[in-house]
This record gives sequence, C-alpha cells and structure tokens, in this order.
Amino acid sequence: MNRILIVEDEPPISNLIAMNLKQAGYLCTCAFDGEEAADLISPGAFDLILLDIMLPKINGLELLEYIRPMEIPVIFITARSGVPDRVKGLRMGADDYISKPFEVAELLARVESVLRRYQKSERTLHVLDVTIDTDSRTVMKNGAQVDLTVKEFDLLLLFARNKNIALFRETIYERVWENPYMGDTRTVDLHVQRLRKKMGWEDHLQTVYKVGYRLVV
Repeated sequence: MNRILIVEDEPPISNLIAMNLKQAGYLCTCAFDGEEAADLISPGAFDLILLDIMLPKINGLELLEYIRPMEIPVIFITARSGVPDRVKGLRMGADDYISKPFEVAELLARVESVLRRYQKSERTLHVLDVTIDTDSRTVMKNGAQVDLTVKEFDLLLLFARNKNIALFRETIYERVWENPYMGDTRTVDLHVQRLRKKMGWEDHLQTVYKVGYRLVV
C-alpha cells in the first residue's frame, strides 16, 4: 500500500485530500507546516509527497530542495494564480502540480500517474469480491476469470481507483477513451451497463443522477 505525505496548512483541504486518498486505498500522513514535514521526511518513508507551496515556517519550494536528494516524487498543490511558483517548482524537480480548487478525480489521476511513472503504483487491486492484476490486465471474481474488453477493463480500473467517488460522465470518457468529451453519453452508459452486468455489481455500480456513476464499496 502506497504511503503519501500531505503537506498542507489548511485543515479542510488537508482533510479532504486525506479522506479521498484513504478511500482509494492509500496510507496518508498529514503535516501542517514545512518544519513538521521536514521532521517526518526521510529516505523511503513515503512513496509520494503532496506539497503546498505557501507553508508556514518552511515554504514548499525550500522543502522541495530538502526532498529532492531522497528521490521521493512530489506533486505541488498551488493556487491558480501562482503560475511563477508552479513553473519554478517544476524546474526544481517537482513531478506535477494540481491547482486549488481541484476535483477529486483529477487529484487521484495525478497521484496514480506519478506513482506509475516511478513504478510504485499498485500492481494488484482488491475491490469487493474482485482482484484486478494491472500488469496482466486480468480480473478474477471469486476465483473465476472475468473476460473484459480493453475499454471495460480500463473502466473497471478507473472505478476501482476511485471507490465511493461520484465520477462525471465527461471525466469517465476523457480518462478511459482519452479524447475530449463532446456531450454524447451513450458510449459511457453502454459500457457501464455491460461492466455492471459482467461483474454482477448491480447494487454497487450506481448511477448518480445528473452526474454519472459511482462504485459503492
């Protein structure tokens, strides 16, 4: 299970991030200023750090210089107006950034992307009665293999990594089909219906009115 340090001085934002990452299966530790974070960080202690730039005591850019020799990937959390800081952070070695306010699905996607880049993402996921092997792209349900198409597998993986989170249809389409969403929901709806039937998740893969879908675990 991947270990993530959240360095954010605003408790509501820190709690929101931690809650959603924990629901997605990550172990989370929170620090509320740069000095507290520096005391927690050591080589191998964390698989990823989410780092706010504007922090008390030691700011995020200064802390990044301390983190960089340990080769722990870092995603900056920034204000939308902080373009110069984002650019500076990326040039200093941050792996990605996410701007406040952000959607949970985007946060989880960026976390997964950076972990995958460092080959630290989970190779096996367990959801309800299902085991997903991301390397072999196989799905086992109660010991029996479930045959899925490429898109059905990608859709299952998206829901498994965003458990209990309502995903907009446009988010689903853009993440799975990797194309801009043009407003047609039929492709998403059809694939979700097929996946729901194949997995036997009629009670778990729920429709969220005027939004999209959510895998309830």
